[in-house]
Amino acid sequence: MSCKQENSKESTVNEEIKPAESNIQGVWELVSFYNYDDNGIVTDTLKASETNKQIKIYTETRIMWSRFNINDTIDWFGYGSYVTTDSSLTETLEYGSKSMNRVIEEEQNVFDFKLIINEDLYSQITVDDQGRPFFAENYKRLEH
Repeated sequence: MSCKQENSKESTVNEEIKPAESNIQGVWELVSFYNYDDNGIVTDTLKASETNKQIKIYTETRIMWSRFNINDTIDWFGYGSYVTTDSSLTETLEYGSKSMNRVIEEEQNVFDFKLIINEDLYSQITVDDQGRPFFAENYKRLEH
């Protein structure tokens, strides 16, 4: 993946990932986050690092993820099931860390994303009620 600047415009994972018949099963590492403006344009790219990382593991029907942020005293992980289509990802969490269980019990346990995936990269994009993107997590494949 490349995030080089050309004419003051930063390439995005979304532009580089071409939809393909790709399977999400495997181990994925978070590489960056995007924030979008009201027009669906990426306004900020925040890179993951050794002090801020997240791993997701997808089996045939199950998802498990963990997040590590050296500046966060709260543990974050979750476990559940998932379903994909060629353009969507839905994760249904059953349980997680203490902090995630509060989210699951009090707020939501089903997380819907727009999905852009190829063999080695994927983006899960959170959209608003009008279908406009406002936040994305971008991952690279570590293992099939």
